Amino acid sequence: MTSADPAADPIYGDRTASSSAEDELPGVVRLVQRLPRDSGVCGWNALLPAPGPARMLEDDITADWVVIGAGWAGLAAARRLTQLAGGDRIVILEAGRIGEGPAGRNSGFMIDLPHKLQSNNYAGQVDADRRQTLLNRAAIAFAAEAAEEYGLDAEAFARTGKINAAATRRGMAQNQAYAAHLASLSEPHKLLDAGAMQGITGSSYYRSGLYTPGTALVQPAKFVRGVAKGLAGKVSLYETTPATEIARRGRDWRLATPKGSVAAPRVILAVNGHLESFGYMARRLVHIHLYASMTRALTESEKRALGGEPRWGLTPADPAGSTVRRIESKAGTRVIMRNSMTYDPGMETSEVRVTRLGRRHDRSLAARFPALAGVEMDHRWGGRLCLSLNDAPVFGEIEEGVFSACVQNGLGTTKGTIAGKLAADLAAQGNDPLVAELLAEDQPTRLPPKPLSTLGAVATMRWRQWWAGREV
Repeated sequence: MTSADPAADPIYGDRTASSSAEDELPGVVRLVQRLPRDSGVCGWNALLPAPGPARMLEDDITADWVVIGAGWAGLAAARRLTQLAGGDRIVILEAGRIGEGPAGRNSGFMIDLPHKLQSNNYAGQVDADRRQTLLNRAAIAFAAEAAEEYGLDAEAFARTGKINAAATRRGMAQNQAYAAHLASLSEPHKLLDAGAMQGITGSSYYRSGLYTPGTALVQPAKFVRGVAKGLAGKVSLYETTPATEIARRGRDWRLATPKGSVAAPRVILAVNGHLESFGYMARRLVHIHLYASMTRALTESEKRALGGEPRWGLTPADPAGSTVRRIESKAGTRVIMRNSMTYDPGMETSEVRVTRLGRRHDRSLAARFPALAGVEMDHRWGGRLCLSLNDAPVFGEIEEGVFSACVQNGLGTTKGTIAGKLAADLAAQGNDPLVAELLAEDQPTRLPPKPLSTLGAVATMRWRQWWAGREV
C-alpha cells in the first residue's frame, strides 16, 4: 500500500484530538481502543521452561525506534533495524509475554508457496502467486539466518516440507488442481497415494497427499522466544507493556504505557489485526479465531501402535479442514489438531468456546488415529488471525513516521516475517528491492455494513466447514 497523504485518506480514521480539520500532526492523539486478549493455554509455550520475570517499562524514556508487537513481524523488524541502524536505540513494546500471543499459537508452518485461505485449494492468480512465493521464500531465508545466528535447534526451525492431506474424493480433486497450478508455476511437488500417507502418518484415514519441499516447520513459541533472546543487548524489550496511547509531540511520537512512556521519531506497528485498535483501517479488517488442541506426551506403547514417522506436518487439501502435526521434543511425542474458525470482530473469544470446539478436535483425532483412543489433550487454545476481503496487507508509511507491517491474511509466520523486515527496510531507507513488491499491493477493501458483514462471515464459515466434511 502506497503512502499517499494519510491525513486526506478516510481509511486511516480520525487523526486528531480536536474536531478541527485544520489541525496538523502535532495534535494527533490516538487512544488504543482495545488490548490483546488470548484464550486457552498455548500448548507450544507450555512445553518450554517457564520464562523469567517480565521486564516492564516503568519510566519515561526516549529512543530512535519503537516497534510495537514482539511477534513474527515485530521481531523481524527489530532484527532488521539492528542490521541497518545498529547504533540506534531500538525499543520493543509487547503487550503480553513472548510466545504467549498469536505468534506462539499458530500451527508452525512457514509456507513458501501460495496458500490463500479464501480459495478452494490455496491457489490464486499465477503472477500474484509468483510474487507471493518470492516474498515467502525471502521470509523463510531471513528466519533461517536468525535461527543459525541465535543457535536455534531443529525443533525450533527446520526446512522439512509439508503435505496437503486429502481424506475425501473432493479433497483429492483439490490436491490435483493445486498440483496442476504448481506445475504451471514450475514448482516441485509430489503426489502421494494412500499407502505412502499411512507410512508417514500411521493413519489409513487419508486417500492421498501432495508433498512440497520448501516449507519450514517451526516450534513457534520456541522460535520467537529464541529470537527475542538473541536480540538481547541490541534492543530494549519490554513485556507486559501495552501501548495505550500514541500521540504526536513535535518531531516525536510518544507511546504511553500503563507505567511509563517512550518517545521516538519512528514507530513500526507490528500488531496484525490490532492495527484497527490503533484507529487505522476501520471496517476493512476481518478478525477470526482458529482453534487447536495438543495431546499429552504419548507412551512408548502408544507410539508403537501409532506407527509412522516421528515428525511431520499436514495441511488440509480443503482450507477449511484440519491441520495436523506430530512433534518430538524433550516434552515427548505429541499430536496437534487444529480446525474450526469463528468470526470475532471484537478480537476476542471465550474459554467456553475453546473447550466446546476442542471436542471437535477430539473427534478429529479419534477418526484419524484410532490407536490413540483414550489419549487426552493436555492443552487447548484459540489463536487470532486477521484477513482482508481481497487478501491485501497493510504495509508502508501510514502516517508520518509511522510504518505498518500488519494484516497477514492467515500466514503470520511468513507474511509477518517479510512485512516486518521490509517495513524496517523502508523506514531505515535500506535497499531491499522487495519493498516495492509490498508497496504495490492493494489496500484492504471495505467490509459490507453491519449486520450484513457479520451474517455473511458467520454463514460463509459455517458453510465451508460443513462442506469440508471428513477433511475436518
